[in-house]
Amino acid sequence: QVQLVESGGGLVQAGGSLSLSCAASERTFSNRAMAWFRQAPGKEREFVAAVSSRGYNTNYADSVKGRFTISRDNAENTVYLQMNGLKPEDTAVYYCAALSTRSIWSQVQLPREYDYWGQGTQVTVSS
Repeated sequence: QVQLVESGGGLVQAGGSLSLSCAASERTFSNRAMAWFRQAPGKEREFVAAVSSRGYNTNYADSVKGRFTISRDNAENTVYLQMNGLKPEDTAVYYCAALSTRSIWSQVQLPREYDYWGQGTQVTVSS
């Protein structure tokens, strides 16, 4: 069982930056691709960004390309999301997730392919 704990959310003005972290409980973390999703009130959970198990490949939603950067440190069992140029529409609860070992890279944008989820951290961007 992989436990994921997010941190780093908060309130920021439009144009500002935040950095999220997700700490995993197990060393098997390094065998899994990891991703960030977000969910705004009244909306479905949506893909934000993913990073492959060794960190060589990344994938971003069009809405965050050029503003957000996902990375990971397998020695620390941690995945990060650096968010710059934040907009009010980025306001949501952000979730960290671990891709199933049965899934492939082309499926990283699909929430159903993820085995484990964190509890979420709130990000609020004021205009």
